Amino acid sequence: MRMLSSYPKEIKVFLLASLVNAIGSALMWPLVTMFVFDELGRSMSDAGLVILVQSLGGIAGQLLGGALYHRIGVKRLIIGALAMNAIGLLLLPALSHAWTVFIAMMGLIGLFNALSMPAIQAFIGFRFADRRGELYNVVYVANNIGVAIGTALSGFLADASYSLSFILNGVSSGVFAVFFLFYLKQVGTGGSGEGASLLKKRAGQREGLWTLLKDVRIYLFMALGAMLINLGNSIWNTGVSPFIIEHDMPKQMFGFLWTLNGILIFVAQPVTNLIKRTAAGSIKSQLTASAVFYLLGYAVMLAMHSFAGMVFGMVLTTLGEMLIAPAIPAFLSENGRKHAPFYLGLAGGIGSAGRVIGPYVMGSLYDGGGLIPVAWLAVVTASMAAAAFIVHAAMNRSHKDSRAALRGTLHS
Repeated sequence: MRMLSSYPKEIKVFLLASLVNAIGSALMWPLVTMFVFDELGRSMSDAGLVILVQSLGGIAGQLLGGALYHRIGVKRLIIGALAMNAIGLLLLPALSHAWTVFIAMMGLIGLFNALSMPAIQAFIGFRFADRRGELYNVVYVANNIGVAIGTALSGFLADASYSLSFILNGVSSGVFAVFFLFYLKQVGTGGSGEGASLLKKRAGQREGLWTLLKDVRIYLFMALGAMLINLGNSIWNTGVSPFIIEHDMPKQMFGFLWTLNGILIFVAQPVTNLIKRTAAGSIKSQLTASAVFYLLGYAVMLAMHSFAGMVFGMVLTTLGEMLIAPAIPAFLSENGRKHAPFYLGLAGGIGSAGRVIGPYVMGSLYDGGGLIPVAWLAVVTASMAAAAFIVHAAMNRSHKDSRAALRGTLHS
């Protein structure tokens, strides 16, 4: 990863704005369950229902955001989604004590928050096409620094006021919307390079939804692999967390694991760069390597089922996360071309389904047998994800070979 000083000013400004927005977002998400249980006096099953509705809203937002990118334009989509998210968050404290209204608001917040995600990813891919892979990684690191800072601050804010956390998150979302309003005026929405030339070349051409969905080579097995990874990763909240509590370990030990995750994402960049140079040179191989690291991390926890095993498992799965997080948007931006926003939203929605399914499935397994069956499921899902990524790589390799053969025939 390049030093920040080597990037143009427009990239550094974008990274700073992303960092501020990530801090604001992280002020809220750890506190939703606590807010429902503590402030509203509802049951944990009610808290789970809120998270489920918010997650479903997020899936719908990613799918809708990808589909609307070329229909309404990147500026209106990003600014509108961020502004609606800000309004929802600012209204939430006043509406939170009406239970059905609160649930509906959380679904809308999940929708509006996710609506801008594929649009922002596609904007990066189009505007900075010559360095999109590197920039996706830098944005990923910056966002995780923001999450680490925001999560650390959220506990102090919760002691003062839950509502303050919601309001500050809304303010940060509103500031991000205003930032994009002026930023897009300055740098444009397409920029030079591959993204802009494709948009101009194919202006007015629209392929039907079914035509895009039939091109499963681009998205399907990669998205299924991501869904399985997200399902297995539910082990932390619905396996490791109750294990720590049941074994009378300090609750801070669970927080330590996520602190370790945040630190590694920042300091272990040389490790993942070495992996990419020596064993995973292409984006497709990075996906498979990420699943292997997740598999190894879960296998360690299955073998040791102790806190030391959890620490080692967190190290390995974080390396897997660092490989997969920037690889998916980079691949879709490169191969989806004009339709990259649609595929980014589609793959993001499918992948997020794992976060919806995982907590319920793993929670049921933990109630029946503790950490061991949960870890077994995580191992199985990581293995299946690796298989899905291998199929994805094979399909795209054969497609590339067929295109090369066709070009050879035409030129012979």
